[in-house]
Amino acid sequence: MIKIRKAEERGHANHGWLDTNHTFSFAGYYNPEQMGFRSLRVINEDRITGGAGFGTHGHRDMEIITYVLDGAVEHKDNIGNGSIIQPGEVQRMSAGTGILHSEYNHSKRDNAHFLQIWILPDEKGLKPSYEQKSFHVEKDPGKLHLVAAKEGKDGAVTVHQDMELYAGILKTGDRFSYALDVNRHAWLQVARGEITLNEMPLKTSDGAAISQEKGLHFEATKDAEILLFDLA
Repeated sequence: MIKIRKAEERGHANHGWLDTNHTFSFAGYYNPEQMGFRSLRVINEDRITGGAGFGTHGHRDMEIITYVLDGAVEHKDNIGNGSIIQPGEVQRMSAGTGILHSEYNHSKRDNAHFLQIWILPDEKGLKPSYEQKSFHVEKDPGKLHLVAAKEGKDGAVTVHQDMELYAGILKTGDRFSYALDVNRHAWLQVARGEITLNEMPLKTSDGAAISQEKGLHFEATKDAEILLFDLA
């Protein structure tokens, strides 16, 4: 079963400095039918104007992943980390017992465009931690690359949950398949471009909840970038 979540159905808010779309209920957007999917709780597509950003604020008991599409995001936190996150890199922050952080557009002029992803951890009260790695999946297009997983499988960033996150850059005409275990579920997010999933068309910012599907078959009808969550 595949249920499409169209881009235009998402929650939306424009605060001037921040133009954001919420796949699932978040902040001022509430939809009781869109509270997340399995352990995937948040996918926010954020566009931040130059020099602006989220000032210091706190989180607890959440795995937070930042995936940058354009521009760069500047991160600082109260456990000693400061970094710049750019396309091709994945940031993971485990809020655990509590963390304070800020996320700003690194550029004073150009917009930053990124996805903020929240995963419910499999255990509360973890020690806060931070990780950032380069993957540059654009150098090997046409397939999926593991970028986040439990216990840092195969060099991915570590997520404290039974899930795997794959990223892929696709050129028009690229085709590949993914075998989904019968007892697992998946969420597909089209970051940009156009694809078909099992012959169902999806475009930029569309998502899809997937259950009881053994085989997933992808074809890029236009150049695309996708994220696939394999979830318990």
